[in-house]
Amino acid sequence: MKAPLLVDRTDAVVTLTLNRPASMNSLDVDLKEALRDTLAQLETDRSCRAIVLAGAGRAFCVGQDLREHAGLLEQGHTEIDTVRKHYNPIAQRLANMPKPVVAAIRGAAAGAGAGISLLCDFRIGGPSTSILMAFANVGLAGDTGVSWSLPRIVGHARALELLLLAEPVRSEDAYKMGLLSRLVLDDEQVLPVAQELAARLAAGPTVAYGAIKRELSIGDAGTLSDALAAEAQAQAICGGTDDHQAAVHSFLAKQKPIFTGR
Repeated sequence: MKAPLLVDRTDAVVTLTLNRPASMNSLDVDLKEALRDTLAQLETDRSCRAIVLAGAGRAFCVGQDLREHAGLLEQGHTEIDTVRKHYNPIAQRLANMPKPVVAAIRGAAAGAGAGISLLCDFRIGGPSTSILMAFANVGLAGDTGVSWSLPRIVGHARALELLLLAEPVRSEDAYKMGLLSRLVLDDEQVLPVAQELAARLAAGPTVAYGAIKRELSIGDAGTLSDALAAEAQAQAICGGTDDHQAAVHSFLAKQKPIFTGR
């Protein structure tokens, strides 16, 4: 059997590829567990300094495997416990990942697949890219963090529109809304551009990147006092890193700093 998730390492960049191309990378239990557990491992893996998330074949990820889900419904499983067991942990890992995550979105990102992409720090798309909040189309509310991530990107009113109407957003509109960070002209360039960006980030001050992500998470939801406290804590941590001290010396010497992520 093919592995549901491919893991490729190039220097400090780890590329995770959802590997169910025949079903457009729909999320069955094996794939969800592999993604959840691999993200947990990478969170504490200091040799990994940036992550790329991609899909095999013509789609990024069309969300929950509805064939598998239909089988569970036939067995009488009406409570969707996969949200607590799989989607919530995946969302938490992505949102709290202390290193940059770049999504290479070629083709469709729908439902939970769209939710996963929105929790990445950067999203690269191409002409075939579309993003669909598909949940209402099957009589469900949003999951995989979309009630948190989507309004932060597009605002409350637009998030409500996207979730209620459940219509695909094509690449150009997705870029204008901020659902995509960058839009390339050729689908074949989506993954290389994402990996190039990840390599650039992997060569940067990883500890500072993680601190910036935490600052923004607290600042968006809290008060000014919360934000200032988070900034003070972040600077106390970053100020003691080798990267900060080396960068200051490099600046004074008019040299380009070399960051090690420590």
